[in-house]
Amino acid sequence: MKNDKKRIVVKIGTNVMTNKDNRIVVPILKRIVDQVARLYEEDVMTVLISSGSVIAGKEVLDDNKIDTIDNAAQRRQVYSAVGQPRMMRHYYSIFHDYGMRCAQVLATKRDFDFGRHRDNMINCYEGLLGQGIIPIANEDDAVSLSMSMFSDNDELASLVAELVNADALILLTDTDGIFDGHPDHDDSNVIKSVTTDQEVEQFIQESDKKEGEGRGGMESKINVAKGAASKDIVTYIANGKREDVIIDIVHGKDVGTRIYKEDES
Repeated sequence: MKNDKKRIVVKIGTNVMTNKDNRIVVPILKRIVDQVARLYEEDVMTVLISSGSVIAGKEVLDDNKIDTIDNAAQRRQVYSAVGQPRMMRHYYSIFHDYGMRCAQVLATKRDFDFGRHRDNMINCYEGLLGQGIIPIANEDDAVSLSMSMFSDNDELASLVAELVNADALILLTDTDGIFDGHPDHDDSNVIKSVTTDQEVEQFIQESDKKEGEGRGGMESKINVAKGAASKDIVTYIANGKREDVIIDIVHGKDVGTRIYKEDES
């Protein structure tokens, strides 16, 4: 690992940073940044993959007017274009309070195609990380073409993890991990570890997300986690609202669900 610093990629889902009224909860963002700052002091560099731009855009736009845009993809573009700088203003302010710097990295799927685009992305991340700057990535929804969009930010997170040779990928959601039943049932338990060839998809529950609440779900997270783990990037699915969840995972505590290749156990 360059400069002998460990690298992790942390994806923050929309459901982690919002309340029941779909409003961005800034104290949650502060808790995430606090953990990133503490890990920085331990020579652990973090790349954040942050959702929230669409929700942030919805917070400031008049729904009655925006609803006149019939095309859902165009509505998402407008919400994201307005909300992305709002999200970065939150992050910039919080990181500034810790004496740290952050940077926005917006990407489309073609940026990960092998060739000049990918090389350019690598140069960007290496330049930022080499200067101790925390990259905050998101899909460039304002210009992404529908046929070539990421399936969700889980996919983006796995691609970035591979790009920067991450030691671990952490997918933060609003549940404690993969359950062996419905997460709300008392007799359901978190599956602590899953191998890449272990079938756990039968436990997935249907999602009822509304527009702007994120495109990913547990099925996506499992697929992405297994894909990343197969490339030697140990992946965790955990509750982003749990106190010190990132710190605990990096320190090897038994938190969330760990997905790994069989020969890495």
